[in-house]
Amino acid sequence: MLKVRSTFSLLQHKQLPATLVVGSARQYATRKLPVDFATIEEKWQTRWKHATPAAVDPSKPDYYTLSMFPYPSGMLHMGHVRVYTISDTIQRFRKMKGYNVLHPMGWDAFGLPAENAAIERGIHPAEWTVKNIAIMKEQISKLCIGFDWSREVATCDPEYYRWTQYIFLEMYHAGLAYQKEAVVNWDPVDKTVLANEQVDHEGKSWRSGALVERKKLRQWFFKVTEFADDLLKDIDRLENWPERVKQMQRNWIGKSKGAEFDFNITSSNAANLEPIKVFTSRPDTMFGVQYLVLAPEHPLVTRENLPSEQADSVLDFVQDLNKKQNMQEAEENKKGVFTGLYALNPFTNEDIPVYVAPYVLSDYGTGAVMGVPAHDKRDFEFCKVNGVVDQMRYVVEPAIKDLDQSTVVDTSVPYVAQGILTAASGPYQGMKSKEAGKAILKAAQSMGVGHPATQFRLKDWLLSRQRYWGAPIPIIHCPSCKVVPVPKEDLPVNLPLDVEFSGKGQSPLARKEDWVNCKCPKCQGPAKRETDTMDTFVDSSWYFMRYTDPKNKELPFDPVKASSLLPVDIYIGGVEHAILHLLYSRFFSKALLKQGAYQELPNTKPGNGEPFNVLLTQGMVHGRTYKDPKTSRFLKPEEVDLSDHDSPKIIATGEQPLISFEKMSKSKYNGVDPVSVVEECGVDPTRLHILYKAPPSEVLEWESDSIIGMQRWLSKVLKLSKSTTLTSNEIPALTSMSTEEREMYRVTNHTVKQVTESMSNSYSFNTAISDLIKLSNHVSSSSVEPASAVYQHAVQSLVKMMAPMTPSMSEECWESMHGPGEKSQSVLEQVWPTFVPEALEKDQVDCIVQVNGKTRLSITVPKALAGNAQEIEKLVRASEIGQKWLADKPVRKLILAKKGELINFVL
Repeated sequence: MLKVRSTFSLLQHKQLPATLVVGSARQYATRKLPVDFATIEEKWQTRWKHATPAAVDPSKPDYYTLSMFPYPSGMLHMGHVRVYTISDTIQRFRKMKGYNVLHPMGWDAFGLPAENAAIERGIHPAEWTVKNIAIMKEQISKLCIGFDWSREVATCDPEYYRWTQYIFLEMYHAGLAYQKEAVVNWDPVDKTVLANEQVDHEGKSWRSGALVERKKLRQWFFKVTEFADDLLKDIDRLENWPERVKQMQRNWIGKSKGAEFDFNITSSNAANLEPIKVFTSRPDTMFGVQYLVLAPEHPLVTRENLPSEQADSVLDFVQDLNKKQNMQEAEENKKGVFTGLYALNPFTNEDIPVYVAPYVLSDYGTGAVMGVPAHDKRDFEFCKVNGVVDQMRYVVEPAIKDLDQSTVVDTSVPYVAQGILTAASGPYQGMKSKEAGKAILKAAQSMGVGHPATQFRLKDWLLSRQRYWGAPIPIIHCPSCKVVPVPKEDLPVNLPLDVEFSGKGQSPLARKEDWVNCKCPKCQGPAKRETDTMDTFVDSSWYFMRYTDPKNKELPFDPVKASSLLPVDIYIGGVEHAILHLLYSRFFSKALLKQGAYQELPNTKPGNGEPFNVLLTQGMVHGRTYKDPKTSRFLKPEEVDLSDHDSPKIIATGEQPLISFEKMSKSKYNGVDPVSVVEECGVDPTRLHILYKAPPSEVLEWESDSIIGMQRWLSKVLKLSKSTTLTSNEIPALTSMSTEEREMYRVTNHTVKQVTESMSNSYSFNTAISDLIKLSNHVSSSSVEPASAVYQHAVQSLVKMMAPMTPSMSEECWESMHGPGEKSQSVLEQVWPTFVPEALEKDQVDCIVQVNGKTRLSITVPKALAGNAQEIEKLVRASEIGQKWLADKPVRKLILAKKGELINFVL
């Protein structure tokens, strides 16, 4: 038995080293790097550590920057580095823009991996989790990320999950949390429920190897469908979300408008049976319904309801299905079984057979579908496989037929589009599908067998997990009082730490009798605690709210504080969370708003309880991967000679390996240790490389060798800064600047405008870095003297705009210009530069010259002459290249375009 005591006090008070050294001077000396990045980064990390945090200024606006909190696996990967670098860059930029910035960090600390570790390694999940948090926290600190650690939360801390349980009870009292039977994965050997992650691709238990069965158990649900309409229509409010994410949400919610029809059962025992209710989005095909199909879990599929001569075969079929976890295979083969029941098609007055098949889902719609084989691909295949009918009835045909088309209907394929109803549709023949659907539905309403209906693909959220490492569900089961919520004053229901992990049978919670057995809060009689724990998605669906008030001991968060900071201004994380995590967070936010847990301030966007204004989904980081060209086996780094980067060789054979970029993983030997990278290359060059290599939303193909370019550029900017001695000169008027100063001032202002846009709206950090490189190149190559106020303004603006991306090097550059000590206020505390619109105008225009539509040369034209075609012609003819193409040839037509940037001579 594993026992842990005081684990969470360890979590809360874990101390990290006072100084975290990144790299070493020796490494930089041996690699002959242009700058000793390690020493500079260590210097500034030490200073920041001892700096007094800036107080919140109530006169400033708030800005909430949030990156998705990680699972504490103990290993930081390049995906973490990418998302945290992006969020840190944005939050530093917003601080310089004059905002009070909230940039918190925490841990999504419950979940199956820690429980697996307990079984495999003999270490308690709590101890495993706390250890990993400490390791990852130290790793993150090496990246110079400015997180507000005073707001740190861990979902496995009782001080956090107390409020997760509190919110569950709020949902329960509001009718949004309930219990019902649901189909789960059941291990017949270990006698336990398995999460989907615990079932392999063959449908076997990851632990026992047994073929997993499907079993009905009472489970807890959140009534997400209560908010289905709002969750769908409010997607249109999310103007600052990627369109593909919004479409994924729409598809997952899956709203369909149509009709629900009743098919009365006509079998001998029909008097005791309710009609079979079926939803369809195609009421125009009602005359083509030739059979019905039920889900295996449909209420009709019982021995009492089925004809005696069919009951055994049907129930055996269902039992066999329950032993197949790989239901996709069962659905694809389209095998079904006839129930012996018949139902009446109310429009054709035919008795049609009723089948059972696995492709119909019990928790989707009514758990029954109508079979229209002539107009549905799935129904067509099912009908063929099971021999349901001899002839499929085509009740819709194309609106316009080709003249050469045969009058015989092609029965080898179903016709799935809308069209014109055929003679088989009786009185609706000749009507268009849409018109006929309305008429048929109206007739069904008058007959009392149908009504309009809306159906969602979205299901209620099954949150029960039959495992240990999660927040206990705060419910007590009493023989007399039935389901009793734990009183809020008794929260948290602590997760007991002294439990045994055998890897067999029920969850450790279910076996801990002194925890399970309790008194009923209502009658004080003997009762039992709920032994299910909550899905970890519950923890992550509200953590961004707890960050607004993480020390609150009376409520999950103070309504006033949450109202002032929500919604999150920008949320950054992987696109793999585009559906469930974001959907559940939206549900929680809307439900808690409706219950008054917080309020929306006037003109709050997106509004109606939407939790995230801007969503920035970053792409994965892929690593260079080597494969054997003959076997396609992934090669380990030590198996490849990389001395020639452009032409690597397999050491054993001398052959050139197959090279590709693939998602980093241990099995592909293409992973990169972020700590090793920053120790070898420097933090700021690594951060720049990540931001420059690809736009945030795209895949980043990681190559450490190209970081040298970022190192050289930072060295260049430091050199510029050291050569800049600041004076008190103010920027002169535009009219008193020299031509060179005027151009440098223009380039500086243009860069400020472009970089500000990249940081504020487009988040195209790669183009921002490119713009900064262009500015530094312009300053370096200009003839403007360093003593010039314009020159000094350009260098200071450059360093300020670098600061969010390269905080250490920017601090060093800033100090180099201002001198050490009190005179050198942190560059991160400076105001973000602004541009002067008048300065963006060019004194000269680069004019492209075409002759008969073909580009021949370009010339520089004074702006005053840019609109004068005749004057430009004189300048062109006066140039050496212009003489070559124009000579003394007469010009038939002269075309001036783009405000003098293009001129075309038609000879």
